[in-house]
Amino acid sequence: MRCVNKIRDAISLLPAIQLIDINTEQLTVSTESPLPSLFDTITALGYQVGYHYQLPIGGLSCGRCVAKIEQALSERHDIAHFNISKQLADVSGSISKQALTDLIIGLGYQVITSQIQYHYNFTLTGLSCGKCVAKLTTALTQDNIDIITIDKNNLSVTTSLTADDIITIVTTTGYQATLNTGDQAPDVTNKPIAPEPEPEPEPIIAPQGTATQLLLSGLTCASCVASVEKAIKAVEGVDSVNVNLAERTALIYGQAPLQAVITAIENAGYGAEQSEDDQTRRIRQQQQNQQTFKTHIRNATASLALGVPLMAWGIFGGSMVIDSTTSQISWGVIGLITLALLVTAGKDFYTNSWKAFLHHRATMDTLVALGTGAAWLFSMAVVIAPDLFPLAARHVYFEASAMIIGLITIGHALEARARSRTSKALERLIDLQPQTAIVVENGQETEQPLSAVVAGMTLRLKPGAKVAVDGSVIDGNSYLDESMLTGEPLAVHKKIGDHVRAGTINQQGSLLFKAEHIGTDTMLARIIQLVRQAQSSKPALARLADTISSIFVPSVMIIAILTAMAWFYFGPQPASVYMLVAATTVLIIACPCALGLATPMSVTVGVGRAAELGILIKDAEAMQQAAGIDTVVLDKTGTLTEGKPQVVDYKIYNTLTREQLVQLAASLEQSSEHPLANAIVQSAQQQQLDLYPHSDFMTYSGLGVSGTVDQQQLLLGNAKFMNQNNIKITHAETDFDFIANQGATPVYLAQNGLLAGIIGISDPLRKDSFSAVKRMQKMGLNVVMLTGDSIKTAQVIAAKLGITDVVADVLPDGKAAQITLLQQQGKRVAMVGDGINDAPALALAEVGIAMGSGTDVAIESAQFTLMRHSLHGVADALELSKATLRNIKENLFGAFIYNTLGIPIAAGVLFPLTGTLLSPVIAGAAMALSSITVVSNANRLRLFKPSQQHQEK
Repeated sequence: MRCVNKIRDAISLLPAIQLIDINTEQLTVSTESPLPSLFDTITALGYQVGYHYQLPIGGLSCGRCVAKIEQALSERHDIAHFNISKQLADVSGSISKQALTDLIIGLGYQVITSQIQYHYNFTLTGLSCGKCVAKLTTALTQDNIDIITIDKNNLSVTTSLTADDIITIVTTTGYQATLNTGDQAPDVTNKPIAPEPEPEPEPIIAPQGTATQLLLSGLTCASCVASVEKAIKAVEGVDSVNVNLAERTALIYGQAPLQAVITAIENAGYGAEQSEDDQTRRIRQQQQNQQTFKTHIRNATASLALGVPLMAWGIFGGSMVIDSTTSQISWGVIGLITLALLVTAGKDFYTNSWKAFLHHRATMDTLVALGTGAAWLFSMAVVIAPDLFPLAARHVYFEASAMIIGLITIGHALEARARSRTSKALERLIDLQPQTAIVVENGQETEQPLSAVVAGMTLRLKPGAKVAVDGSVIDGNSYLDESMLTGEPLAVHKKIGDHVRAGTINQQGSLLFKAEHIGTDTMLARIIQLVRQAQSSKPALARLADTISSIFVPSVMIIAILTAMAWFYFGPQPASVYMLVAATTVLIIACPCALGLATPMSVTVGVGRAAELGILIKDAEAMQQAAGIDTVVLDKTGTLTEGKPQVVDYKIYNTLTREQLVQLAASLEQSSEHPLANAIVQSAQQQQLDLYPHSDFMTYSGLGVSGTVDQQQLLLGNAKFMNQNNIKITHAETDFDFIANQGATPVYLAQNGLLAGIIGISDPLRKDSFSAVKRMQKMGLNVVMLTGDSIKTAQVIAAKLGITDVVADVLPDGKAAQITLLQQQGKRVAMVGDGINDAPALALAEVGIAMGSGTDVAIESAQFTLMRHSLHGVADALELSKATLRNIKENLFGAFIYNTLGIPIAAGVLFPLTGTLLSPVIAGAAMALSSITVVSNANRLRLFKPSQQHQEK
């Protein structure tokens, strides 16, 4: 009766309320006051009053619908508290469930009496990038929608909504969705559908869309790249194209017929052939490189064999002037030999320049052809009709034509040899793929070509062998070296149920595994595709170079004409000689090739080096963005921590035993996929506790869960969730602080409206988190920790890591807002995360970095993916991005400075000081040297090493 007396005394203090009767089960009062004050008074004493309903509702499409229900509920005297969303009515009061249901139905909406879950698969269109995926993910993040998978092309969900409701959400977001028929099988249940947990997380590399790669020929400079891209984009069905001058390849996105694209390239004056697969492409590309190198060396040798003796003749006193019939005949023969050289060793320059002329464009070949052709024509004119020229102008320049062809060609040979080294990282990835596999059928083991392997086959992996396809171990255990894919130096133990990945190397044991992903579906194949796409992409700096290159050659030709006119009208005698030398030198010294190679060479080498370090980069633009990052935001769970939480402490406030507390909590959480829920369930399993069935299970994002277990109403969640449900927790604050101060996450369990206990869950920090954070701080980066944990727990973990900026108590949908807040403060932010709820923040940040073990939605939204489970990969990615951007700037600076200084000098601006003009031969050597310098500087990135060589201790 003491409880009854406490309630009677408290009610007697309330105005305008007359107590008629009270016992331990019911209360009768007479009042004109609203119920909330009465309910709050009784609840504050630690007792429950009235009924508490959580009804799934439907038919609400906007805020007006919600307001309509709220208005109706506020007019009822038998309702104390309510919280209405478009999916759920949370109501407390003395109203009956039937009356509440009738009220909602009377307003024109539905009450879902049984939770019917439908599984839908949709085909998506209109999504073009990770930001689109993140935007749609945010729109679909609702209490009654469980996203299973989502990417740019497909959506799979489990929900109580209709297919039309989902399509409406997608359409409202700005995209289109088509239901795949036969996928809406209902499952009448009181719990959400959850896939079985996999034995270990497997990195997921999101597909990057349909892409076709072509091998190109005939490209010599950036003007050629612009011409080929323009020709390909004109083909109907092509969405976008990236032409890589360094690799002589074109990566084409869209549904255009392949033959139409090849025809368009050939009509533009270039060659193209399909790259059917990695091995075919590699062999064909190697053959092209070897053939090109041999051809260049042969042509350079022939050219220099003629040019060097002629130059030596002139340098050491030999006459190069036509002053007699003998000299006329001698130089005439040499002129014919030079002509033979031009149409053999120099044939490509002239044929390519003619093709360019037919297509109304100019390239580097145009400059070389004009320069060497003008020198030869002038010299032959002097030989044939010397009397038409003054005696001082009867100089021949056959050695210039030969030497220019020879020096530029040998420069191309050295450039081709250097270019062949830029894709070594990609070639090493391709080398990881074995060409055969041991197939086990009917107890017999046979070695078969990789092309014969299909999903579902059983394969044998012997010691020292490479894994042929992705699969799962079904027998045996061993250690596999995955360093070539992830960068992790230590071998990984594999047992039954674990994933194995194509290209990794078995060490000692023997394994049987089931093939799951083959061909282009393996993780290795997807990594290779991602690296290739990134190598073909262009950062913003490249677009500047492309813009300049597109007008560079015509501008040089105009400068050469103006130079010739200036020397002819204002130069000393013989004006024709000075005019020829200056104009030819301007044409020869200009080097659009250096401009064209400056960016793609650095990008190709940088992306390849990143792949060797276990970092996958979506595009070159991301590297340029990453180079300017000043703030790194780290999600706590799964990023700073292992993502494998464990129950470490208990506090109990009623008659439950420790085992009963865990049993109830685990029974409630057994259908949840949250990491903390998994920790509670695993704790119960370790103690061999039986789990009860549950009903009325509801999830509240960022707060907790509720449901009925063994006829007891349970609430499990954080302090905010307890306060919203009027659960008194003030007496547990000391225990809460104690658990939080240990770095664990305290989770409250309420039983029938009263606090039953606290469960402390700790997620251990990654071994290298501390050193990685310190390293980033030494790099001058501001490191911020973002977590949904309580501020006390977050501060303890942050203190262990040396992080001073902490943002805690963040709901899943609030992460993106925190990124925006930092950006509004002028910060350039990199976000590091791994979960679906991280996707909007990853997409919103300047640079999103996803842990490779995260969800495909997170990886799709990020620009960087770390294949190894180490935060040092973040620092490595940022350091490499800075090194790559610096290398690009060095190349572009060198190319710009070379052309900016070289062209005026060639035009003769130093003539008043020196009295001489720059020789066309020296101009040819300088042109070749500029391209070699750019290529060699880019290849320095292959030697990049992270500032800290880290290894698991």
